[in-house]
Amino acid sequence: MSLLHADAYDPDAMMVHPRHQAMQPVLAQLIQQLRDCETAEAGVVFQRDLLARLLDVEKDYDAFKRAAKRMRSGKAPHPEAPEPQSGRDLADAETWRFEQEVCARLARQLRSVGDALAWRVFGFHRPFILALCRNQSPGMMFGKAGLPAELERFESACKEDGAFALLHDLTNCLRIGDLTVWDGVNPPRTDEIKTNPKNSRSAQLRRINQARAAVLEGGPLPGDNASELLYDLDLPLRTHLDVLRDALERAATEGIYATPVPGSRALFVFDQYACAQQGLSSEQFNERHQHAVDGALQRAGIAVSREDHNIYVTSLDSTARDPLRVPWANYPLHPVACARLIGDYAVATVETSGPVLTRLLQATGLDARWVRPPGKADLQQGEVIMEIHQQERLRSVTLPGGLTMTPGWTLQMRRSELDRYLMELLQPGTWAAGIKHVLAARQAGQPWPHYRNEHEIWV
Repeated sequence: MSLLHADAYDPDAMMVHPRHQAMQPVLAQLIQQLRDCETAEAGVVFQRDLLARLLDVEKDYDAFKRAAKRMRSGKAPHPEAPEPQSGRDLADAETWRFEQEVCARLARQLRSVGDALAWRVFGFHRPFILALCRNQSPGMMFGKAGLPAELERFESACKEDGAFALLHDLTNCLRIGDLTVWDGVNPPRTDEIKTNPKNSRSAQLRRINQARAAVLEGGPLPGDNASELLYDLDLPLRTHLDVLRDALERAATEGIYATPVPGSRALFVFDQYACAQQGLSSEQFNERHQHAVDGALQRAGIAVSREDHNIYVTSLDSTARDPLRVPWANYPLHPVACARLIGDYAVATVETSGPVLTRLLQATGLDARWVRPPGKADLQQGEVIMEIHQQERLRSVTLPGGLTMTPGWTLQMRRSELDRYLMELLQPGTWAAGIKHVLAARQAGQPWPHYRNEHEIWV
């Protein structure tokens, strides 16, 4: 069972495309450039560089989209269309559609580096991301009517006001507002930029104000559900990300590497470059991969339940799709390793067993129950997978019909929290302590928890 959102094309076809391969050193260079940024001026230069690359990719995306549309209607591609590099039949409309999809994927990869910038300038304080991601993705920048006005405000904030401004369209995770500005005195301010200042979109302004109030004043998160609130765990975040780093290094040499992770998890990593260097055939790859996976599952104690109750998350084709995920460029990994994860040349998968994970929490004193039916299809957004009950120290009440009501609180765990436990490799003790903290607070509604020291974890 996977959280994978697959493209319409075989990922292997994407991997060998010259444009896709050429993006790998670009991503590594951008990640290193971002990590070297020590001043506001360097951050502005970085955004200009990222913007130029993103607009180039989106311009080609738009041209390939137009060409594919013309081809489907029996016309030739327009003269300005870029030359496809896939080596496919130029007379086939699907060739141009494939080039369009490649450019869409590359745009997401570049935006994932923009996400890393957003996390960094917000001080890795997750509440800002949780609050500002709650909109639909705005789509492409190229050809956007309001882009010139946004760029003008960006430049004036940096040059004339002496402030630092962040363009939201360079990211996937910032979906409310167009620009956030730091003036060095006040909390960051998010603005909606209008081509015509007389025009205003009250709905967008309301969401901006909701996001600000949620982070700074404890108000509800943007949306229609006033019970969704940020929740400060007041606990330090502890992870096993060193296991991921070591696994990626081993896979870069061996091609395939799998290992158990504390907390009823197994981690599988494969590196396409290393597999290619070893000349593995598909049959050899599958055999070696299965052997490594089986061994890690056994050592993690989750092999028996795999068919019905195991669940996993993967890095494959997940870049800049889920705004709640920490971007790979922020993981404490070498920039080349980050680029490989972003481009799917290295793939990490983390698997667990629902019932085994429940027993792990029960061992810490939590009354946890796995509620997801066995053998169910892929996880759905917002799906409840586990319930954790905390009973109050009050007398139970007997109701008519033989029913008994026990006072207490039930915490429902949804997909996003499990995704975080798996992909961010939280230490099980940290995870269980966070759950106990939320239960003890007895906060009604839907709390969105965050830890205190994430600036010490991410790069």
